[in-house]
Amino acid sequence: MEHLIAMTRQGVTPETSRPPRVVEGDPIHTTWNIEERQAQPAQALPGEGQTPHGADKGMLYAGLWHTTPGAWTVNYEEWEYIRILEGVSVLIDEQGVETRLQAGDSHIIRPGFKGIWRCIEPTLKDYVILA
Repeated sequence: MEHLIAMTRQGVTPETSRPPRVVEGDPIHTTWNIEERQAQPAQALPGEGQTPHGADKGMLYAGLWHTTPGAWTVNYEEWEYIRILEGVSVLIDEQGVETRLQAGDSHIIRPGFKGIWRCIEPTLKDYVILA
């Protein structure tokens, strides 16, 4: 097992999908999942099954994700760290508060966040998800 892994798309087979709850446009998501492993018991969030984003609970994921413009509803049951590498998106919470996400920004999205992800310009992020 390597103990230092580069966050790069090279050599990683991408997965392409469309979000299930689109509210605008026809966004296409591409994911390069670089790390996928069982989370340590002390790290895992409670519950079984899958999150609304299709992540198996009790798992840790890390990789890169790209989206094309559009908007879709989000309902986070998982914890996610994101860093925007390219593009512009806006996260809009249930109260209508907008957070602009652009290259260089880093955020933590906690379980319980609900709202809309709107991609303004094609957006690339790296992520670490604890499901």
